[in-house]
Amino acid sequence: MTQAGLAPRIAAHRLLDMITTEGRLLTEAMATGVLDRLSPEDRARAQRLAVDTLRHADRADRMLKPFMAKRPPLSVRNALRLGTVEIWHAGEAAHGVVNAYVEIVGHDKKSSGMKGLVNAVLRRVSEERPGAWDRLPTPRLPDWLRGPLIDAWGKEAIAGFETAHAAGAALDLTVKSDAEGWAKKLGGTVLPTGSVRIAGGGQVTAMEGYDTGDWWVQDAAAAIPARMLAAQSGERVLDLCSAPGGKTMQLSAAGAEVTAVDISAARLERVAANLARCGLAATVVAFDAMAYDEGGWDAILLDAPCSATGTIRRHPDLPHCKDGSEFGELIAMQEAMIDHALTLLKPGGRLVFCTCSLLPDEGEVQVEEALERHPGLTIDAPDAAGLGLSPDWISPEGGLRLRPDYWPDLGGMDGFFAAVLRKPA
Repeated sequence: MTQAGLAPRIAAHRLLDMITTEGRLLTEAMATGVLDRLSPEDRARAQRLAVDTLRHADRADRMLKPFMAKRPPLSVRNALRLGTVEIWHAGEAAHGVVNAYVEIVGHDKKSSGMKGLVNAVLRRVSEERPGAWDRLPTPRLPDWLRGPLIDAWGKEAIAGFETAHAAGAALDLTVKSDAEGWAKKLGGTVLPTGSVRIAGGGQVTAMEGYDTGDWWVQDAAAAIPARMLAAQSGERVLDLCSAPGGKTMQLSAAGAEVTAVDISAARLERVAANLARCGLAATVVAFDAMAYDEGGWDAILLDAPCSATGTIRRHPDLPHCKDGSEFGELIAMQEAMIDHALTLLKPGGRLVFCTCSLLPDEGEVQVEEALERHPGLTIDAPDAAGLGLSPDWISPEGGLRLRPDYWPDLGGMDGFFAAVLRKPA
């Protein structure tokens, strides 16, 4: 095995270990420098292999299970998962894959004694009958998340979620103008909401319109909350927890006077760079949203920190690096943020509360309880049809619930909840 062929596999294995054993997000794992010494081609290959394996880990485990009397240590299991995905999902030649992961396991003193196991199991896996991979069930969410979601939405809906997660996500763009024209130029389609979807993806920075700032990357569902806010030209709008900045740019493009607040100065540097690239203006402030006290805003968009369970189709690392233990703290933080944001609104002002979560406790329940806590607070019913969405997606309390199983023929969307709360005049 040449170093050129082995290096991206070593990197992918290290990424999986950091995610599954250390609880790091994929972005955090990559920030450690594990990919830095690879060529651009090998970096892309390592990242793709890690993402594919995270997305199909449950399916790989099912294929591996008959050939092991007991589960090996997680790092060894990750090597077996990677090998299985390479052979069956990516269609790589079994001989090279087996040799590579035997060598990777052998490099670690803790696992070197399991080289024979890896060799035997992956060879058995490679000898499965044609079609064995496709006959396996759709990869399931882990029990810690699957249970609460079934309680909320039912088994049929969760099956749809899992199908969407396994399929992954296309590249969605929010364009400043002429969605039809940009869809034609980029080989994409215009979604009912006006976002442009590029099925094949590609290197974003090399695509026409990127350098000239005619569009920015933003999932179609993530673009809805800013549209619900309906910012008007000249309005003073506060975007709380604003990074990565897609909503800030939408609000600025609408002509509002926008202030973007986020606790991360590093993330705000990227927001400022994207604003400059797209020729848009906003005041960028690195500050804790809960301590920010400037008031008198016409409108506020609060994209609150949350479990991010609605983004698994894009971020398959989430179910592997989390266990739900942080949910209670996040829910309490969201409640406090809603209460604080309302104090910053001028009378009659509107607050869009949104989360990229599939858990009702981070969406519908938050709004129900906010209405109970604040006498006179009302909710503006969304114009679903005007937004290009189904009226059936309006939730009972008057918010908008988006799910990954919606738009199955169009490639799905991220899970989101958003509601427009109006302060008494």
